[in-house]
Amino acid sequence: MKLSREIKTAILVIASILLFIWGYSFLKGRDLFSNYKTFYVEYDNVEGLAPSAPITLNGLVIGKLNGITISETTGKLLVQLRIKTDFPISKSSAAIIYEPGFIGGKQIAIEPNFDDKTLAVTGDRLSGKVRKGLTQKLGDQLEPLQAKVEKLISNADQLISGINNVLDQKTQQDLKKSLAELSQTMEQFHKASANVNTILDDNKVQIKGMVTNFNKVSGNFSKISDSINKANIGRTIRNLNATLGKVNGIVAGMESGKGTMGKLLNDDVLYNNFSKTSKELELLLQDLRLNPTRYVNVSLFGKKNKPYVAPPVNDTLSKNKK
Repeated sequence: MKLSREIKTAILVIASILLFIWGYSFLKGRDLFSNYKTFYVEYDNVEGLAPSAPITLNGLVIGKLNGITISETTGKLLVQLRIKTDFPISKSSAAIIYEPGFIGGKQIAIEPNFDDKTLAVTGDRLSGKVRKGLTQKLGDQLEPLQAKVEKLISNADQLISGINNVLDQKTQQDLKKSLAELSQTMEQFHKASANVNTILDDNKVQIKGMVTNFNKVSGNFSKISDSINKANIGRTIRNLNATLGKVNGIVAGMESGKGTMGKLLNDDVLYNNFSKTSKELELLLQDLRLNPTRYVNVSLFGKKNKPYVAPPVNDTLSKNKK
């Protein structure tokens, strides 16, 4: 059976049209020869979500986004999902928009609910959620930092404006003069430092000797400290305190009239006896001086001793006064 040229041309045109439709669908993320399930999800915002973004389940790509439309009544975005998988997806499963990285763009992840046993069929709507990506989290963290940086820049601008207002021509000249004087001071300080280094070099031997002597003195002081430590100064001080306590006890006893010394110090009768004895001894010596023959009798011819006559008290006192 021969086909005419017109039939061959028609078959070729139809095949070309079908191939074009398949290629266009393939480029749009559709496969005409595959069995897909179509679900719908509503979102308030799908910023960064491409029309052909992949749909994943636990990281495995199971479909692609088929299209995004805007509801004229609610203003929400209706996203069409084309999924090819035998994995059971329940009606209460969630479609989450997330950002896998900084470069790949946003994707949709299916989060199944295993507690719900009612499976979703083509045309059902799933609940939509948006999970913050790394870029959005970083932006949220950088937002307060940006405000602080802007405030810092504003303060710096005000500070620079204030400095420009303060640093007029006269102030600038004074500042230049101060810097020049500071440079001269630093130069003089450098010269003084050089002189000090020269003095140190010239007297290096003497300085070394002083350091050696100081080391010797320090060593001697250390030895003295060790000797004092070994002498047990604390025990000596405790013994001295005990001795002083005993002395204080003896003195307190003497003051209170205890013992022989206490009685001698506090007994008036003993003092009066000593005073009377001293007075009598004085009278005896006075009489011995005036009448020595009464006490020492040297007689060659056997004379009798003169009887003792006590001198009058008044005469003795008057002579003592003279």
